[in-house]
Amino acid sequence: MAGDDLKTLVLADLHAELGGKFVPFAGYSMPVQYPRGVMGEHLWTRESAGLFDVSHMGQVMLPLAAVDALEALVPVDVRGLAEGRQRYGFFTNDSGGVLDDLMIAHVPDALFLVVNAACKDADITHMRAHIDGVQEITGRALLALQGPKAAEALAEVLPAAAAMRFMDSHRVKWNGVELWISRSGYTGEDGFEISVPDEIAETFARALLADERVEPIGLGARDSLRLEAGLPLYGQDMDTSISPVEAGQAWAIGKVRRLDGEREGGFPGADVILAQIANKPPRRRVGLLPEGRAPMRAGVEVFASADAATPIGTITSGGFGPTVGGPVALALIDAATPPDAALFGEVRGKRLPVTQTKLPFTPPATNADPDGENP
Repeated sequence: MAGDDLKTLVLADLHAELGGKFVPFAGYSMPVQYPRGVMGEHLWTRESAGLFDVSHMGQVMLPLAAVDALEALVPVDVRGLAEGRQRYGFFTNDSGGVLDDLMIAHVPDALFLVVNAACKDADITHMRAHIDGVQEITGRALLALQGPKAAEALAEVLPAAAAMRFMDSHRVKWNGVELWISRSGYTGEDGFEISVPDEIAETFARALLADERVEPIGLGARDSLRLEAGLPLYGQDMDTSISPVEAGQAWAIGKVRRLDGEREGGFPGADVILAQIANKPPRRRVGLLPEGRAPMRAGVEVFASADAATPIGTITSGGFGPTVGGPVALALIDAATPPDAALFGEVRGKRLPVTQTKLPFTPPATNADPDGENP
């Protein structure tokens, strides 16, 4: 199931029992799909509730006294984050690029962070160089229950979850064990992310899967769901050379950290990022709809005409959107490109037309974006 150099999820046996097909991802052996298939799993999540195992993500706890030290690493209003709430953010570098994006929750007497799997070792090293008391959380699985029926399905197991608002972060007891729950996710749908001690992870997962509304969902559908929702993937749509403004994530930069804010700047790359907010960045993120049925993948160059010599940008993520019913893509293009301009993607030496469109490709769930805080 897993190679010698791959880490194994605590729920690996359950995934195998459910028919999961495994692939290497971020150093882990991860289920990419189940017998329903990627398209079926995608549509199930859009219509009902999908259960994802995202235990490869990094879970980190910081002392509450680290608020200012964390603010020195992220362009986020951490100090203004109320207890029981969480916020999306990113670590930036001195050139205004992104080291990683993450979730930050204010929990009782601490800050709880969830970071990307491929970046977690580097993130923890980065934090420990600037923050005292950084604790990597081990021995806890991380599950995500996503979809329009996620709340009612989870409420059958955890009644307290039904009262949570989008971006709430609560601690709830289940069978005498403490679960850490946030109402958030990475699909554009309503949903929850639940940190569960390893020793009860399988029992809890089976309790959710016993509900006919819940099906297991793999990495394949996770990617197509987030792509349709217009959500960036770190390492493709954001990286050390792409600023959060270029990546379309400037909304997450708190007013108090912006020009003339109470705590203006004070984070790596602030001069670059704040100037881009004020004057517009050199590149902008755009949604593209390729003609036909063939997806355009990351790396495809984008041109302003069928015979232009120089590309104006590059597709950063692309695939087939099952809900859209056709291919969709995210791209970074020159900011001066008119928003209604017809563009072309070059695939195997052929220039194929693409149409710019507003994001997201599919509308977010009503309670998944009430405050403009959809990660």
